[in-house]
Amino acid sequence: MKIYLLLVSLFILVTASEIKVGAEDEAAYLPMLRGQHVAVVVNHASYVKEQHLVDLLMGKEVNLKRIFAPEHGFRGKADAGEHLKDGVDVKSALPITSLYGEHKKPTPQDLRDIDVIIFDIQDVGVRFYTYLSTLHYVMEAAAENKVKVIVLDRPNPNGSRIDGPVLEPEYRSFVGLHPVPILYGMTIGEYALMINGEGWLKGGLKADLQVIPLQAYRHDDFYHLPIKPSPNLPNDLSIVLYPSLALFEGTEISVGRGTQKQFQFYGAPKYAKRAFSFVPTPQEGARYPKHQGERCYGVDLSALDARKLHREPTMSLAYLLDAYAHYSEKGHFFLKNRFFDRLAGCDTLRQQIVRGDSEEMIRKSWEQDLKHFKKVRQRYLLYP
Repeated sequence: MKIYLLLVSLFILVTASEIKVGAEDEAAYLPMLRGQHVAVVVNHASYVKEQHLVDLLMGKEVNLKRIFAPEHGFRGKADAGEHLKDGVDVKSALPITSLYGEHKKPTPQDLRDIDVIIFDIQDVGVRFYTYLSTLHYVMEAAAENKVKVIVLDRPNPNGSRIDGPVLEPEYRSFVGLHPVPILYGMTIGEYALMINGEGWLKGGLKADLQVIPLQAYRHDDFYHLPIKPSPNLPNDLSIVLYPSLALFEGTEISVGRGTQKQFQFYGAPKYAKRAFSFVPTPQEGARYPKHQGERCYGVDLSALDARKLHREPTMSLAYLLDAYAHYSEKGHFFLKNRFFDRLAGCDTLRQQIVRGDSEEMIRKSWEQDLKHFKKVRQRYLLYP
């Protein structure tokens, strides 16, 4: 059995090393850009081998007119939730329009001289990662203004995992717009096809959409992201733990923002005292971390094996249930703004935790919705 698992791991590693992102397939999309006015939705991770996509396109004499930047900004250094200002990219002299804060959707004015939008953002396969909402609004604006959208596909580092409660319509927000589970097991390109195919854009609009697919990709590949996708997801382990730990963002529990091991441990000043503790301090990407300057007691997960966790088909509820059980003031565990419910996509999970339901009971309540979603998902898959 050990030899078999080793061979499987080696196969996945070799396959992942051969993966080519959509942006590398220049022959597939550059001809569509000739003679067109082009905008790009990109950030710091939009690299094609050793070159940023903006630099590559300008080197190919593509007529770039505008950069749209999602949460964390074009250079990827802004805090989560920080309102970003428009500006100009020093290197290319292109105007940068933020798609975060009050301006989440390109306006007709933004698109007045644009024929094609290229979307090239690294996703992590988790519903509340806001790049999905940016994709939705870009597609919607493009459909309204008759602009073509080209999505350059990238791997999903949580691509084989489908789990969590499916979002209910009344909990739609920028951290979840669609009726999908927390882990949906699709690439950003497949997800774009689903947005279009399921009629999720306003008024049932359809974007003029083209997906440039990955090469040599499988959903169960372990894919090491060469560039961290956002400031507080610094490594493979944080990305694999993110769907399990990010629900803490709606509670009094810190997930390590303001440390060098974000999303690799959890704790709070009022968590039952343990040997492990940490003190959040201002850091790049977390200028005002939760419990800043206070000693937080909790659980260290930083020694876990990211590859082993990647093979788990589900997210873990054990951390959440443990933290609630060991929190001294349970009436204050969940933030009053109900951000937890928006992240979960429902209020049921919070109620189940307070009631003391087991992980098995909670999972059982997701079964029917997950079964339905898997049927919907199947229509849009591009990869085995």
